[in-house]
Amino acid sequence: MFSILRRFVPPYRGAMVLNLFFNLLSTLLSLFSFAAIIPVLRILFGLTTAQVQRMDMTQVSGIQDTLAALRTNMYCLLNDQIALRGTGSVLLWLGLFLVLMTGLKCLTAWLANYFMVPIRTGVLRDLRQLLYNKILSLPMGYFTEARRGDIISRMTNDVGEVEASIMSALDILFKDPIMILVYLLTMLCISWQLTLFVLLLMPIAVFFIGRIGRSLKRASTRGQEQNAEILSAIDETLLGLRVVKGFNAQSKLQARFLALINATRATFNRINRRYYLAHPLSEFLGTALIAIILWFGGLLILSDHATIDAATFIYYLVIFYSIINPAKDLSRAAYGIRKGQASLERIDAVLNTPSNIVEPEHPLHITQSTFHNAITFDHLSFAYQPDREVLSDICLVIPKGKTVALVGQSGSGKTTLTDMLPRFYDPQSGAVRIDDVDIRRFTTHDLRALMGIVCQEPVLFNDTVFNNITFGVDTAQPAPDGLTWQQAVEQAARIANAHDFICAMPEGYNTVIGDRGSRLSGGQRQRLSIARAILKNPPILVLDEATSALDSESERLVQEALEHLMKERTTLVVAHRLSTIRHADLICVMHEGRIVERGTHEQLYALGGYYTKLVDMQQ
Repeated sequence: MFSILRRFVPPYRGAMVLNLFFNLLSTLLSLFSFAAIIPVLRILFGLTTAQVQRMDMTQVSGIQDTLAALRTNMYCLLNDQIALRGTGSVLLWLGLFLVLMTGLKCLTAWLANYFMVPIRTGVLRDLRQLLYNKILSLPMGYFTEARRGDIISRMTNDVGEVEASIMSALDILFKDPIMILVYLLTMLCISWQLTLFVLLLMPIAVFFIGRIGRSLKRASTRGQEQNAEILSAIDETLLGLRVVKGFNAQSKLQARFLALINATRATFNRINRRYYLAHPLSEFLGTALIAIILWFGGLLILSDHATIDAATFIYYLVIFYSIINPAKDLSRAAYGIRKGQASLERIDAVLNTPSNIVEPEHPLHITQSTFHNAITFDHLSFAYQPDREVLSDICLVIPKGKTVALVGQSGSGKTTLTDMLPRFYDPQSGAVRIDDVDIRRFTTHDLRALMGIVCQEPVLFNDTVFNNITFGVDTAQPAPDGLTWQQAVEQAARIANAHDFICAMPEGYNTVIGDRGSRLSGGQRQRLSIARAILKNPPILVLDEATSALDSESERLVQEALEHLMKERTTLVVAHRLSTIRHADLICVMHEGRIVERGTHEQLYALGGYYTKLVDMQQ
């Protein structure tokens, strides 16, 4: 918990100080309101006597003597007022004093909660933002190992558990320890013997509460993992629903999902049963403590050298009983923290994941105007797993303004090679260079600003056509060539052969295209992603099988758009359909992570090797 306070609470120091101040004030006011009980009891029990003598406060020293003098003088004042105004009037004023103190206590308690609200909501916001930013910054290799459902679970279920468990415990931890500490100090001042006896009994309660808390953490970790498995199962089902229905596999998935949610239910049954044990267990322990205190306090009162009278003992019991509720809340908070700690550790596992894409300490800067000569893959090798190379000793030069195509069988390393250029991965050996400078000396932001990437599966967002085309472009800056952004977007859409179908949509460029562009055809989605690349106007293009999933008509339109896009740009193309790259300046044939052939279409076809076989198979 202190780790959470150190990490997340410092931006809210002001609210935290005010919360602690009003919690302390509320606790002190509650003591004053309880103190009104003593004179009321003394009046009701007839314990006020005329023999009490007023004491000179200047003649006393030490806390015990000062408190005794204050108590004696208060009794003298009470006797004087009873003699002057009558018992009924004094009781009325004591009742009004009790109401006033209680009202002030309630006001300060509300103010303490008022200043706690921005801390709770702020810490939760910061945690979500940290996690989201971390996911955006993690290297692509992380997502090949992690399941999407597990990542989503950490961002939703685990963050929600932190909110429900730890954040709800935060105000308890800011308030209840203050109350318990102040009440204990007051109890010490009233009777140190009785309080010492109470403190000796406390470790027994702490032992039982701690045992349950430790088991809660273990069970909560397993529960959050099972929640992640449920989300993964739902995600896989939604993505593969067409296949599930086509193979009549509904019953198989239903049985698998039922087993998963039954196991999760059993885990959370154990968690919640132990969690709900906190309140009755602490109440039972508190009642047992009060029974023991009644016995021990009775011995002190009835002894020959009584250190406490009956009215003060009842006040002591009221204060001790007032500790029980914050103690119960504190024990519940301890259970909650144990539950939430499991989720926080799963979140921290993401936050503490190191990125193997390291930004340079003293970066060089590169812009469109400073890219002059060529991109070079210099003896580059790469492996996802240490014992299996995906790329082996790749040497390739792409002169500025030229188009180089990569062809070959699936799994030959084409896409992996293109991923090296924007530094989605870093090679184990060798380097990628731009104008003879290792790209690891540039910031990833500057490097990727040079590139437009069009993938086989276009990535679109549930937003308007306009916002999808301008994605990644700062529309707060002036548009290029003196145009407005609307004109620039329309110009890019025309070049991408997308303007006509956009205008035919209900709201034109302001039409929302649905999740992943679900309201568009495959060819329309691809042309929008090409329009996005055209608007960015990058000097380097990476085209990863941009037409392989399209029908003939859509492919023709997309190919025309790509040809417009590739003019005077340095382009690296991955292609399965060899007809689309016949006019490339250089074609490289890849096989098992190596470039085995290179040349123009005519040169390679005349060799009668790998490329010839690929062309003949497609024809």
